[in-house]
Amino acid sequence: MERFVDVEPGVRLWAEAIEPTGPHPGEPLLLVMGANSSGLVWPDDLVAQLAEHHRVIRYDHRDTGRSTATFEDAPYSIVDLADDAIAVLDAFDVPRAHVVGMSMGGYLVQLMLLDHPDRIATATLFCTGPLPFPASSSAPAVPGPDQALLRLWAELDDPRDLQGEIAWRLEHWRLLNGSGTLFDPAEFRALEERVIAHSGRHDPVVAHARMDTDGMERGAELAGVTVPALVIEAPEDPAFPPPNAGVLARSLGEGRLVRIPGMGHAINRTVISPLAAAILTQTTRTAAAPA
Repeated sequence: MERFVDVEPGVRLWAEAIEPTGPHPGEPLLLVMGANSSGLVWPDDLVAQLAEHHRVIRYDHRDTGRSTATFEDAPYSIVDLADDAIAVLDAFDVPRAHVVGMSMGGYLVQLMLLDHPDRIATATLFCTGPLPFPASSSAPAVPGPDQALLRLWAELDDPRDLQGEIAWRLEHWRLLNGSGTLFDPAEFRALEERVIAHSGRHDPVVAHARMDTDGMERGAELAGVTVPALVIEAPEDPAFPPPNAGVLARSLGEGRLVRIPGMGHAINRTVISPLAAAILTQTTRTAAAPA
């Protein structure tokens, strides 16, 4: 089921709910994607495996996919994007859900854990790091993105025609994928062609790189989180390299850490099954108490 969610006047988000296929589904599961990425970046095979146990909801952030592009006229912050995720749950009449966040989506899930813990049954975060700690605190040190990736990001909004944009995105995925698993250009070309067809445009999405990040320095608050949280380490991730995942798991009050060998910052076909298994181990390991 597809629908549009009105999150504030003039801002609508595309969202999709995939009904469960198994006989005894648990609470719904919300997928929160990373920066500048449509919800269609969640692979259908992954969604199908999760839907064996849950109603799965995915959506397009503002300025991605079919959602309203507002940043140029009405800039927003990363905190607004976290509130959008809650609005999506409201639109589907979901009082509480398992929530899975990748990359920037992991930051959004951390904000949701701090501000809306009653809406989250369990949290799974991967290819991400902890929210920044206040400058006055003794924050744990974590490494930043690989230099090659930073150089490519500097070209993010360069003008390109359709084929040039697809070629740039493929190079981006190649770097994100890392060398721990096979990178198949055809797999990611098909993904980007589908994303472009879904959104009806091929120009670069850059809004999230320009967002106001005020309100993010809340890493010290993560120790108070009581919602069960799983952090998945991707050892070949060039955007959030180790020990980002380990620091995040230790920062969370109820955090635990698992590792998917060879995984980078891309959900390729090699890692779909172990990723789904890790998420489902988290969402089905205990019977969640009623809200």
